[in-house]
Amino acid sequence: MSEPVLYGIGAAVLLLVVILVSAIKIVPEYERGVIFRLGRVIGAKGPGLFVIIPIVDRMVRVNLQTVTMDIPPQDVITRDNVTVRVNAVTYFNVVDPVKAKVVIQDYILGTSQLAQTTLRSILGQVDLDDLLVNRDEINQRLQTTIDQLTDPWGVKVTLVEVKDVELPETMRRAMARQAEAERERRAKVIHSQGEFEAAEQLSNAAELLERRPAAMQLRLLSTMTEVASEKNSTLIFPVPVELLRFFERAGAEVDARP
Repeated sequence: MSEPVLYGIGAAVLLLVVILVSAIKIVPEYERGVIFRLGRVIGAKGPGLFVIIPIVDRMVRVNLQTVTMDIPPQDVITRDNVTVRVNAVTYFNVVDPVKAKVVIQDYILGTSQLAQTTLRSILGQVDLDDLLVNRDEINQRLQTTIDQLTDPWGVKVTLVEVKDVELPETMRRAMARQAEAERERRAKVIHSQGEFEAAEQLSNAAELLERRPAAMQLRLLSTMTEVASEKNSTLIFPVPVELLRFFERAGAEVDARP
């Protein structure tokens, strides 16, 4: 064969190899290939190996892995007119690769912007106390709202978490004073309840001893034993209460005489 013929055959073989290579596509497990044929989408393929028509078909890869995206800090005014700075994180992934490529130009940017606006909107409808206490309920509301809005894009929002709430310095000092006052109130209530219960028990004990004088004598002897066990010089003289009452009545009669 002549040299030009050999060159032509070599070029044809090389072109055939290039076409075959461009026609064979391999997509990993975490991706899908959206196929466009002459500009029209015909579906998504993968994972694994498949063949497309060179020049006619074009494949666009779409990642199905979960995306972890920080929501930039947002200045929010709560329902009770308190300005706070809130940052959060959202987790989402593509469940319909065709919609993620056809319906929206950049689903990651769109989800980010939507999460920011939804965060400001929902947190503006709650009080500061609810934001600090009912965090799980607010996270659920955020996740449900954002997921409904991204569903036409083929994007599934699986979780939204409010990470931090920054309060103004004046508000932090006010909350610290409120917490301190609440602790003092609880301490006083507990102390008063203890005094009430102690007084009630003493009253019951006094009634019991009044009904049973022998128990009073035993209690008196027990007290004397406890005092005598210590190394001290204290002397105890038990005096019946009736004797004191007798002296009191006798003194009153003497004072009443002319």
